Amino acid sequence: MYFLNKKGVMIAKFALFSFFLLNFFSISPASAQIGTSNQELESQTGAFIGSSGFNPATTEQSLSAIVALVIKTFLGLLGIIFLVLLVIAGFRYMTAAGNEEQTSKAIDTIKQAIIGLIIVILAYSITYFVFNNLPLMGGGGANVTEY
Repeated sequence: MYFLNKKGVMIAKFALFSFFLLNFFSISPASAQIGTSNQELESQTGAFIGSSGFNPATTEQSLSAIVALVIKTFLGLLGIIFLVLLVIAGFRYMTAAGNEEQTSKAIDTIKQAIIGLIIVILAYSITYFVFNNLPLMGGGGANVTEY
């Protein structure tokens, strides 16, 4: 828009904004459900819940499934901690401005975070192997597929 003066640029921006605003409010949020009855939607939702394993009617879980969920959650939190450490160390490295002490601290933090990530990945693979291949709970295979 280099060929327009300031007033022309403002008018063009206003017209573009108005166009997008009118298009946004003209879309009906319920237009995706036209022609679909409420019973059909409920049956589709029930089929999805049943096939995904999120059925609240089946609240009975084995001890191995609960332990697997706890370990999975804990390892996920460790992954988040790794990401936070990596972002903090990257920020320190970028803002070191040539300071050797801050640069070395940031590099050490990055190395430690990567070592921690490797440990978390190994722990995840070991627990995955244990909960899917070794017999648990009285000699039967646990086969925790949602882990």
